[in-house]
Amino acid sequence: MLPVRIERIVSLAPNLTEIVYAVGAGDRLVGNTDYCDYPAEAKQLAKIGDTMHPSVERIIALKPQIVLVSTASQLEAFTKQLGQQSIAVYVTNPGGLEEMFSSMTAFGEMFETSAEAARATGDLRKRSDAIATALRGVPPVSVFYQVAGEPLYTIGREAYLTDLVKRAGGISVTADVPDAFPRYSDEAALSAKPEAIILPTGGSMGNANSAVASPLRDSPAVRNNRVYKINDDFLSRPGPRLVDGLEALAHALHPEAFK
Repeated sequence: MLPVRIERIVSLAPNLTEIVYAVGAGDRLVGNTDYCDYPAEAKQLAKIGDTMHPSVERIIALKPQIVLVSTASQLEAFTKQLGQQSIAVYVTNPGGLEEMFSSMTAFGEMFETSAEAARATGDLRKRSDAIATALRGVPPVSVFYQVAGEPLYTIGREAYLTDLVKRAGGISVTADVPDAFPRYSDEAALSAKPEAIILPTGGSMGNANSAVASPLRDSPAVRNNRVYKINDDFLSRPGPRLVDGLEALAHALHPEAFK
């Protein structure tokens, strides 16, 4: 049961923190995780630990009316304690661009900032639609998205990033591989022969992914200097900056479409 008027919010995921600010309710956030660093105001809030191991004592001490979580399992052990303190738990885990827009709309309704949420969502949709218009009729580029190099991990069928690559005018060569972030064999990578390789930079989390994995070093992407480094904060957090990630991917893969 959600409170009628929500004035105190704790967020347990960076993307959810970003959505709260985007819909105009950032002034009601009283706490978030160590990884919540955008926008700048998010850094100043009380920290309740990391995303997977938050301190329930710190959460309760902040007296929130609602705690936002990105996976049901994240607070499974704490839900009873929070319930005893009359703290509601709201779970939302946007799985891509459209679900992120839906979460923005839902947050706008929940925090009574629907007008601001609609404006923010509308602006982001316009930018997304502009990419689709610019790429209409442009042949797609085959893409390998390298999540980690040693050992090699990539994006698979269940990853929202596979859809984002498609929206950016690419086709992930691992789009049909089961799971979201599968381990990929060196043999399969050797035969993939992608035209472009995406390396997330690590963003604020600092997990830099600076080198192309060895089985991909003789690929057409490397031979033609089509290895692109993109800020991981735009890609790994399904929040409003996912549109920044879409734009960065599209401009990298198809610079000719944006002259």
